[in-house]
Amino acid sequence: MHVKRRKDFNKEEVLAMYAKVCKNTLMETLQIEYIDAGPEFLVAKMPVNERVHQPAGLLHGGAMVALAESLGSGASLMLIDPTQQEIRGIEISANHVRSKRAGFVTGTARLIHRGRTLHLWEIRITDENDVLLSVCKITNIVIDKNKGE
Repeated sequence: MHVKRRKDFNKEEVLAMYAKVCKNTLMETLQIEYIDAGPEFLVAKMPVNERVHQPAGLLHGGAMVALAESLGSGASLMLIDPTQQEIRGIEISANHVRSKRAGFVTGTARLIHRGRTLHLWEIRITDENDVLLSVCKITNIVIDKNKGE
């Protein structure tokens, strides 16, 4: 799905594409589900359970970073032509401000900068009560297909 203009955007098509491409990936292992999308944002939720706990029984910070990277990289896919280009995350940062033991977290990626070759996204991860748990930023590079290995 390549979103050239806002009027080209089809949320149902985008969400169906993510459900399909996430089969047999880390996103499926972590039970990440993409639930909303727009031309400059992407939203997903992830359950907080023993699959994503660290030894103290809290949500592992790495699981939150995996959610953030899945959102930021996935969101960049909407901005390119996937037949000609690919996305690679080149930098991610995370500030975890609160912990969680059970329930769900929701991540929302919002576009900060869309350049020809670089995309910058902010991902805010919150709980069911909209309490902020983590703020992440990811920088993605757009590369020509078959040139990035």
